[in-house]
Amino acid sequence: MIDLFTQQRHAELCEEINRHNQLYYNHDLPEVTDAEYDDLFRELQAIEERYPEAITPESPSQKVGASAAEKFAPSPHAVPMLSLKNAKNAEEFHDFDTSIRKNFLAQSAELDYACEMKMDGVAIELTYKEGKLIKASTRGDGFVGEDITENIKTINDIPHSLTAPYPGTLDVRGEIYIDLADFQELNRAQEDAGDKTFANPRNAAAGSLRQLDAKVTAQRPLRIFCYGVGRIQGVKTSTQIETLQLLRKLGLRVNLEETTCVSGADEVIKTFQQLQDRRDTLPFEIDGVVVKVNEIALQEELGMVSRSPRWAIALKFPPRQEQTIVEKIGLQVGRTGAITPVAHLKPVIVSGVTVSRASLHNWDEIERLDLRVGDHVIVERAGDVIPDVVKVLLEKRTGDEQQIPLPTECPECNAPVHKSPAEVVPRCNNPHCPAQAIERMKHFVSRDAMDIESLGEKQLTQLINNGKITDVADLYLLSKEDMFAMDRMGDALAEKLTLSIASSKTQPLSKLLFGLGIRHVGKNTAKILARRFATLDELAKCTVDQLIAIHEIGDKVAQSILNYFGNPEKILLLQKLHQAGVQPQGEVVIQQDGPLTGKVFVITGTLAKWSRKEAEELVEEAGGRTAGSVSKKTDYVLAGESAGSKLAKAEKLGVEAVDEATFALLVGVVL
Repeated sequence: MIDLFTQQRHAELCEEINRHNQLYYNHDLPEVTDAEYDDLFRELQAIEERYPEAITPESPSQKVGASAAEKFAPSPHAVPMLSLKNAKNAEEFHDFDTSIRKNFLAQSAELDYACEMKMDGVAIELTYKEGKLIKASTRGDGFVGEDITENIKTINDIPHSLTAPYPGTLDVRGEIYIDLADFQELNRAQEDAGDKTFANPRNAAAGSLRQLDAKVTAQRPLRIFCYGVGRIQGVKTSTQIETLQLLRKLGLRVNLEETTCVSGADEVIKTFQQLQDRRDTLPFEIDGVVVKVNEIALQEELGMVSRSPRWAIALKFPPRQEQTIVEKIGLQVGRTGAITPVAHLKPVIVSGVTVSRASLHNWDEIERLDLRVGDHVIVERAGDVIPDVVKVLLEKRTGDEQQIPLPTECPECNAPVHKSPAEVVPRCNNPHCPAQAIERMKHFVSRDAMDIESLGEKQLTQLINNGKITDVADLYLLSKEDMFAMDRMGDALAEKLTLSIASSKTQPLSKLLFGLGIRHVGKNTAKILARRFATLDELAKCTVDQLIAIHEIGDKVAQSILNYFGNPEKILLLQKLHQAGVQPQGEVVIQQDGPLTGKVFVITGTLAKWSRKEAEELVEEAGGRTAGSVSKKTDYVLAGESAGSKLAKAEKLGVEAVDEATFALLVGVVL
């Protein structure tokens, strides 16, 4: 039986990891390193392995990536685009190899593995019908991606027609990337044009693919390496190497020259080490080696878990590091008043990027590192993205280094700072702190919240400084004429901003809830609340017991919600929003006493009548919930075409399997 503390930690991990997935996959703005993300994910998996009852459909362990962005049409994958498990070192890869041989082969047998470069880019899928490219999509959440067909068609590496003979239907998986030389040239062009430069090639590739104007994508130096298939009709290969050879014959770009087939775990590690030694000589970024069981029949036998295949793993390189000096410590104030330290560094080039700042996270981290101003430190771009201070070189100390005290007052408003024993960061509790105000507004207008386009930090700061706004509700009182208080504001942009603000008044309730910035209420929690309460008023009147009764809402989240709606200043803000015409759209409310209340569904295979997401929504609307794997607690398995191992496990456990017609009766839908 899972204890309350572990349950709360599981909920926190789910929300934090899901948020990081959105930042990474949909916004190309990662806040943590790959290593930190992996640590969070491993902690989550450890909890779920010990307490399987903690697993929910919202758990990151049951999903891949992040849901598709709303600005693109959804594009379901016929075969899920799964993620890969990671191995940090040789020992973890040997464990992976041993597990396969123990369960599927004689332990003494050696497996043949295909070793491919792990490109640091963006995964996509290309769909060809009768040799013609008809669709292209991002990975999304693994089941539904974003339709980016028009953008993909501008990439020279990608053929619009395959070389005959070709499969009737073919789904090709590949990685979009930018060569390092092209990336540097792109950033120079951005600087010359006065535009924002890209942090790294991966972010540049992701941002280029998500352009609403395909002409912009066409100007970017995007390339592709194809690495696998989803559906393939009329053609069958026996090994991964044969699959890559087939893709090349069809006219697709494949990195066969850098792909090797080796026998046994020791040879894999040898290949990995050789590639790591060559890493800096390559014309593009890689962050490891993808190792796949070469035999397709064995891949099919091994199958998959909820979010990753059992027959493949990513063996990742250690992060790149350089030495530099901490020149000073800056302080940043977030929207909740959290004050975080940032190291200002003597500029140093790490992985081809000049690094002058690094996150220190909190004062516990400073204490753990024993960090002082003036210290020589090791900085790494873990995951080759965000700089991090990982070590202090104590042997280089001169005695002139200065300790870093916990702040006693806010660096922005000079209000007293308070640090709770239960938290690792000090906070400014002044609700009128200007730094918090701007961060709250940035959060409120962000894409996942009220999605007010063309209104960023620079514009918000000017509106605040010009006395036009003091809180988020004031945004809805702005006139078109007020927009001209901002620099470089023309009539067309003023009109666009005015319309964008007006249209946000009817965003879904979940977006408003997320935008309000209630502590511990992230995007997914906001959706859960919006499906239980039809209006803000209903949520404001609920009790702690009512909130805790909701699956995935723990004591901490419940108390935070009650504190928010019990705060007189927040009530005034909500009233002001209402008076300004903000009327969020109600969302489908889950039935408390619906026909499937308390029932758990697992959906497997390809459905004819609904997408997987639509079927999950029908279950939730009827009061039930969905899970990613079959267990004794599963009530029904909805089995579509090619149901596979989940259906077999359901039969073994005696779980009732239903077809789409029976499912429709259960959820009360007329076909």
